[in-house]
Amino acid sequence: MIHDILTVMWKERQGLMRQRGSRARGLLTTLLPMIMLGVLLPLQEGHRWLNNAWSLLLAFIIPLLLVGITIPESFAGERERHTLATLLASRLSDRAILFGKAGLAVVYGWSMALGLLLISVIVVNALEWQGRVLFFALPLAVANTVVSLLMSGLTASLGVLISLRSETAQGAQQALVFTLLIPLMLLQILPVLLMSVVPNGRTIINQITRADFTGVVTVIVIVLLILNAGLFAAALTRFRRSRLILE
Repeated sequence: MIHDILTVMWKERQGLMRQRGSRARGLLTTLLPMIMLGVLLPLQEGHRWLNNAWSLLLAFIIPLLLVGITIPESFAGERERHTLATLLASRLSDRAILFGKAGLAVVYGWSMALGLLLISVIVVNALEWQGRVLFFALPLAVANTVVSLLMSGLTASLGVLISLRSETAQGAQQALVFTLLIPLMLLQILPVLLMSVVPNGRTIINQITRADFTGVVTVIVIVLLILNAGLFAAALTRFRRSRLILE
């Protein structure tokens, strides 16, 4: 089982290297968010970057962006290239195929997020060297690590569900982006609704902003764990070789 999963991951890695037409273009796609978020924000924040919650933005956005770009190819891309039937006719089990495709996307998004966070640490130390290596406060380091992993898993599971139903990789990517934008838009609208509709809404917002960091992160992690479990269970249920062959 593990060998089969690694085989699928190796195959997906080869496809990832060729994605978007050329390696140079794929590298550029990766470097742009790294430069914008991993360099510019730490340059602006300085040593404060290592102690405030801004770095959690990277833990959310980078997996969402990179996994969101790659995971739509998982099944919709195979269907578009007419290679899905060949994959399904192989000796690989359903779970090996699903775990391998989702697993490579998770590893890619998570490792890139962690790498970007490490780059931000290097930037801060180069900018404000104090005779010793500065690093994230331990609670923030743990939060960044866990949240980036869960965001990678969530995006991968949702992307697999959409990719299984899509005829083209581009269509799957557009549907995934639209689906992911909805909660982000709601989060932007929610403070306005609280202040304008809910009695004492401003008080509620002030309490949220002053809430304990560990408590807030714990709630976020629990929500992400529930979403990960639900979406991956749905992907396991949806992925049936016999059904895909008939489609």
